[in-house]
Amino acid sequence: MSDSPTLKIVTGRDNRDAFLLEHDGHLLQCFGWGELKGKFGWSVERVSWEGERGASGAAQILYRRLAPALTLAYVPRGPVVTNARDLAPFLERLAQHVRGRGAFVLKLEPDWLEGDERDTLLKQARFVRTSETIQPPATIHLDLTADLETILARMKSKWRYNIRLAEKKGVTVRMGGIADFGAFYDLMRLTGERDRFAIHGADYYRTAFELLQAGDHVRLLIAEFDAKPLAMIFVTAFGREAIYLYGASGNEERNRMPNHALHWAAIRWAKERGCARYDLWGIPKAPRETAENENLPSSLYQFKQGFGGAPVRYSGAWELVFDGTKHQVYKLARRLYKRGLG
Repeated sequence: MSDSPTLKIVTGRDNRDAFLLEHDGHLLQCFGWGELKGKFGWSVERVSWEGERGASGAAQILYRRLAPALTLAYVPRGPVVTNARDLAPFLERLAQHVRGRGAFVLKLEPDWLEGDERDTLLKQARFVRTSETIQPPATIHLDLTADLETILARMKSKWRYNIRLAEKKGVTVRMGGIADFGAFYDLMRLTGERDRFAIHGADYYRTAFELLQAGDHVRLLIAEFDAKPLAMIFVTAFGREAIYLYGASGNEERNRMPNHALHWAAIRWAKERGCARYDLWGIPKAPRETAENENLPSSLYQFKQGFGGAPVRYSGAWELVFDGTKHQVYKLARRLYKRGLG
């Protein structure tokens, strides 16, 4: 009997997340993340690529209806396959599936780095790279497989000093919960105004925490001085990867280095969880030459790079267009929106 894989709709959390964990799937492909996006403007569908020997691929597809008859299909940090040879047939069937759902384009942002051999398979499947990414195209990965002393030694000396300084100056770090999200959002608004970036609504962060907490994939770490929160970070762990997803800080007592204390606490927590990597979740630009490059593009990059990780660039965003006219309308709308005309 032949083992011809077929595309199947998946409804259960446990078996699907177990497959992702076994094959190093990303947090953004997990069940809880899909539940979150489903509550904030997306429709969610989970599929697997299965034969007689079980699943060899999985994808969490997010659909966004941008206008009547204009639906985007998006797979963040996916799909996940057991072997590169499974990717081409899975992509072909996945494309057929989302096109049948009325999507004008299938957009992927894979969880592999630029130059991976699987990029060639995407090109062969007629996907085209686009500069319009949704997830951070570049980040810093911190290796957690070494012991804590080695991890500390790999940091810049000023970062080690600041970690010790935070403790000396009375900063403590504790794990927070739902009751702390009012304070978290106050700090997020302050951070967004200070650093000039858009933030989600309060309900988004609270819901994200609740849904990811159900699978024990998240912690809210709070740096305090005299029982007053100075800064907080929202850190996830899925499989062997921890991610610094959101961070917020106040304008007071910054000389006590609460952010250094928070990340050191997060690194220790992630290592205790068995994570092999800490993803600092996005930098404005990753230098292509070496991690020692001192031509830093921003203070944000400088802060994250000081923890001793390596800058990396992902494969990026890829699109398979089914309707060229609708795709042109979509791109025009994006340009107008960015210019403030939308």
